[in-house]
Amino acid sequence: MAVLCKPAIAVPEYVITNEETLELARRLHGDHPQINLALRLIENTGVKKRHLIQPIDKVLRHPGFDARSAVYEAQSKERVPAVVRQALDQAELEPQQIDLIVYVSCTGFMMPPMTSWLINKMGFRQETRQLPIAQLGCAAGGAAVNRAHDFCQAYPDANALIIACEFCSLCYQPTDLNVGSLLSNGLFGDGIAAAVVRGSGGTGVQLERNGSYLIPDTEDWISYAVRSTGFHFQLDKRVPGTMEPLAPVLCALADEHQWNASKMDFYVIHAGGPRILDDLSYFLDVPSEAFRFSRATLTEYGNIASAVVLDALSRMFDEASALHGHRGLMAGFGPGITAEMSLGTWVSGSEAEI
Repeated sequence: MAVLCKPAIAVPEYVITNEETLELARRLHGDHPQINLALRLIENTGVKKRHLIQPIDKVLRHPGFDARSAVYEAQSKERVPAVVRQALDQAELEPQQIDLIVYVSCTGFMMPPMTSWLINKMGFRQETRQLPIAQLGCAAGGAAVNRAHDFCQAYPDANALIIACEFCSLCYQPTDLNVGSLLSNGLFGDGIAAAVVRGSGGTGVQLERNGSYLIPDTEDWISYAVRSTGFHFQLDKRVPGTMEPLAPVLCALADEHQWNASKMDFYVIHAGGPRILDDLSYFLDVPSEAFRFSRATLTEYGNIASAVVLDALSRMFDEASALHGHRGLMAGFGPGITAEMSLGTWVSGSEAEI
C-alpha cells in the first residue's frame, strides 16, 4: 500500500513579524473605518512571523500582473529543485523512479507547467505523468496527497512526487481594503513543500482511504477575482464557521473505515486560522493538543496555503511520536468550500504492507 514519506519544507529568507505587520497596517491604513477590527483580527491569528520571497518594500509595490508572474516563475525555478531533491532523498528514491508529479499552487500560473520544466531539468523520465492543480487553493495539499494515493492504487508499483509551491505575497493587492483582505495580508506566508508517496516500502503514513466533500452553495466564500492586476483574494466572514458542517463529514469517512474520528492517534489538519482548529477540536471532541503540528505551522509560518498539511506532517515526523500502527486523519480545506480528507496508519520501513 502507498506510503506518504517525510516531506521536505523550505521557507524564504525574508521575515516579517506579527508586530511589524500590525505597525504596517496602522501606518498604511490608519484612517480605515474598520482598522481596529482588522488589527484585532490580525493579532488573534496566532501568527508570530511569516516568510516572504521578497523584502516587504517590494511586496508592497505592485509592478503589474505580468511582472509578478515573472517573479513567480523565476522564484519557483530557483527554489523548488532543492526541496524536491530533499524529498526524494528522504524517500530514498531517485528522479528516475518517480512515475507521477503532482504540482499544486494557487499563487502563480505557468504554461507549460512547472512539472514540465522539472522533468527536463532534474532527470525525471520523459514518460513521467504530470498533474498540475491550480484552483483548489489551500485544499490542494490534501488533494495532492489523495490524487497520488489514487494513482498508486491504480499502479501499485508506482511512486508519486507531490510539490506545493505557494508565494502568497505575490497576491498582495494595495487597493483591496475590505476587512477580509486586510486580515489576509497578516495571515498568509510563502513556502514550498514536497513529499513522495511510495507505492511500496518507506516510512510514514500508509494511506488507506480518502474522500472529498463540497459544502453546498459556498463557492463564493473563498475566491479570487481575476483582474488585470492579478489575483484578488476574497474571504467571507462565514468561513471560520465551516468546521461545524465539515466535522460530521470527517466522522463519516472514518466510520466507513470502521475508525473513530475522535479517537485518532494523530491529526494533520490545514491551519487556515486558529478558529478553524478550535472549532474542529470542539466538534470532533479531541483535545487542542491534537492539532499541535498545525498550530506550530500557523505560528511560525502563517497560512502557507496548500503547503500547510505537508509542513504539519513534517513536524510530526520530527517529533517522532508516531508508533507503528498508529491511526491518523489528514485534511485540507479550501475554495468550494472543499474538504480533501485521508486516513492512514503509521508504518516504518519493512513493516509497511506490500
